[in-house]
Amino acid sequence: MRKLSMDELGRKTVAEFKAADKTPIVLVLDNIRSMHNVGSVFRTADAFLVQGIILCGYTPVPPHRDINKTALGATETVEWQYFDTTVNAVQELKAAGYKILAIEQAVNSHRLDAFQPPADQPLALVFGNEVSGVDGEVMKQVDGCIEIPQLGMKHSLNISVTTGIVVWDIFVKLLAISR
Repeated sequence: MRKLSMDELGRKTVAEFKAADKTPIVLVLDNIRSMHNVGSVFRTADAFLVQGIILCGYTPVPPHRDINKTALGATETVEWQYFDTTVNAVQELKAAGYKILAIEQAVNSHRLDAFQPPADQPLALVFGNEVSGVDGEVMKQVDGCIEIPQLGMKHSLNISVTTGIVVWDIFVKLLAISR
């Protein structure tokens, strides 16, 4: 087994990334406290060519050294915008034709492994606060919920871990649809 060199990885330049076709997913961060979590979400969004990130409420925004520490340059490639409230962001995304899904443990949520993304509609995935999850007012606005099945005592994952799991799963399913 041999590790690939940086040249063999086929890394995109910033310009190539910005010009590339994007995965039709927007990540909405609802009052995330940790700059390290925000940076990690940027890095995941870069890895899967996600369309963009919307930072809401008191979620920290770039540039900041603590975001950059985990983003490793992804704040330069991934498009992002800021909204004062997540409700306003969700309403704007709905008006633009997005299907809005909260990543939350809720009544009638869909298990991630059973969820099938729509082939003809972009998705906006709402990730909630590290302690309280997706805000109740936002939950009233979403089209549905996706839940990661969990068997342990905690029944919660860090938002950066959750984002990686959910984006990877939906990315793979969208690839299968497009083939």
